[in-house]
Amino acid sequence: MIEVRDLHKAFGAVKAVDGVSFTARDGEITGLLGPNGAGKTTTLRMLYTLMAPDRGQVLVDGIDAAVDPLRVRRELGVLPDARGLYKRLTARENIEYFGRLHGLPEDLLASRRDSLIKALEMGDIADRRTEGFSQGQRVKTAIARALVHDPRNVILDEPTNGLDVMATRALRQFMTGLKAEGRCVLFSSHIMQEVAALCDRIVVIAHGRVVADESPDALRAQTGENNLEDAFVKIIGSDEGLAA
Repeated sequence: MIEVRDLHKAFGAVKAVDGVSFTARDGEITGLLGPNGAGKTTTLRMLYTLMAPDRGQVLVDGIDAAVDPLRVRRELGVLPDARGLYKRLTARENIEYFGRLHGLPEDLLASRRDSLIKALEMGDIADRRTEGFSQGQRVKTAIARALVHDPRNVILDEPTNGLDVMATRALRQFMTGLKAEGRCVLFSSHIMQEVAALCDRIVVIAHGRVVADESPDALRAQTGENNLEDAFVKIIGSDEGLAA
């Protein structure tokens, strides 16, 4: 479980995050949405300890990220907005490298690596260098790398961005499988169809603050809109479009 309590982050005079609080629970998929400049990406970066908050608290399975960031990182599997693969390594080698960084013994690493390659249908690319990979192949490799240490909490920043229909479908099924295993899944997206299909709860951030934290059905009921995209626009009070 990921708990966010009154997070604040400013860059000079700009308040990027201004008191964000929410909980992403085990066995659920929580969507994090917001328009451009809302503070969504900054919030995610504070969750996975890439950035320190000015004020507030992040707890991952009860562990305070400010007190023990290394332990929090062990409890998280993160697909960041920048995928960051090592291009000279094969997909298999990328996965193995991160498994060793997490201190996995070689037999367990091999088991986890092979399981993820199978689950993500990476058999045809596992021994190819990642340089020249398609977007979908890069995302699959980055997800396998993020999950090799078997974290109970998973953060996915726009995981389907740039994927084709079949890759998107496969990734949605994979995310549903993570939920079924009882993991906490937090992901950001700007695709309302995806959010409606996957999310148990939706947290909407606008102007650095949480403006909604409900189930998709509750958001539609709250706004009187049948369409989740229309509900989102009404909640943020803008028709400027959806965020990346």
